[in-house]
Amino acid sequence: MFYIIGTIVIGFLAGVVAKFLVGGKNEPSGFVLTAILGIVGAFVATWLGQAIGWYGPDEGAGFIASIIGAIIVLAVWGAIAKNRAG
Repeated sequence: MFYIIGTIVIGFLAGVVAKFLVGGKNEPSGFVLTAILGIVGAFVATWLGQAIGWYGPDEGAGFIASIIGAIIVLAVWGAIAKNRAG
């Protein structure tokens, strides 16, 4: 249970860092949306890490892996936003 809370906190911070690393006009501009996408990225990194065997069932992804997950989610978001814009 505590690893979920830790993943949320790390994901929040990873989202903020990923926003600074990944820029562009199709990226989310709102702080709340960026934080939510960072949290989603941390959960993606945790899920992938557990599927590969890097993390145990009650372990979350670390900060660096969460940043990478957040960058991936932000890139996917940017691609979706680009397609919607035309």
